[in-house]
Amino acid sequence: MRLLIDMNLTPRRVPHLRNAEHETVRWSSVGSNSAKDSEICDYPRQYAYVLLTNDLDFRQILAHTKQAAPSIVLLRGEPLEPEARGSALLLALKIVTLDWSDKPRARVLPLR
Repeated sequence: MRLLIDMNLTPRRVPHLRNAEHETVRWSSVGSNSAKDSEICDYPRQYAYVLLTNDLDFRQILAHTKQAAPSIVLLRGEPLEPEARGSALLLALKIVTLDWSDKPRARVLPLR
């Protein structure tokens, strides 16, 4: 999975997710620290990343623009550090794929 880590999450998420074989970049390595949320939202849409964030504004951006992408994984609740919640996130990324692009379906992974 291709993941873009928002600035509001620790950079320690990058190696944690890369070690689990996810193609992962943090916004600070591809864009400006002063970028608006709309610009951050455009990047994963353009380059087919899933946005990993703690920022509720991205839901609103998608709702207001009526865009179907990017997919967003919204992390809520403390602590957000990968040492505390990283294994649960990796499990969630493995278990379920939701796809509404053609015929709505949810798949539990791995497929057997």
